[in-house]
Amino acid sequence: MNENLNREAALALLREYNESEALVNHGLAVSGVMTHFAIIEKEDPEYWGIVGLLHDLDYGKYPMEHCVKVVEILKDHGYDDDFIQSVVSHGYGICSDAKPSHQMEKILYAIDELAGLITACAYMRPSKSVNDLEVKSVKKKFKTASFAAGVDREVITSGSEIAGYSLDDLMKETILGMRAVADDIGLGTMENE
Repeated sequence: MNENLNREAALALLREYNESEALVNHGLAVSGVMTHFAIIEKEDPEYWGIVGLLHDLDYGKYPMEHCVKVVEILKDHGYDDDFIQSVVSHGYGICSDAKPSHQMEKILYAIDELAGLITACAYMRPSKSVNDLEVKSVKKKFKTASFAAGVDREVITSGSEIAGYSLDDLMKETILGMRAVADDIGLGTMENE
């Protein structure tokens, strides 16, 4: 592992490769969720959070080489093979052949698409916030294929199974993880407050 591995350096790297604030916010959201799950799983929240932060590192500049170009970028910045494997495995079956094997990788695979769905759900709320978003609202939108149509529901469903969480629990914990970083991702302020 890169001995200089820290959140500030990882965020700077994410911003270097992603000019879109939406992509940066997605990285921050996934990082918050991964940090939350690390605490549940009694693992290293900083490490899990940085993996989440950098999971889409190559997407902004290299969308057609997503989960491929990131290997070179992370190696050039001193990240080890285990870290790179964890990042690449979130694209399993979509843009990567790297199967999630560790619990961290399984959770990242499960929550990546879900974080996007929850973000879309929050934007539709009058409050524009995850702070008042409930599982039942997410489940309703999950079942509506035309809502956030780019979100792969099958990845979320199979991801929840391989990570060992019910869909309801996965949604609940992902919402809680996003609430922890809501202000950082622009989904914290409730207009009604």
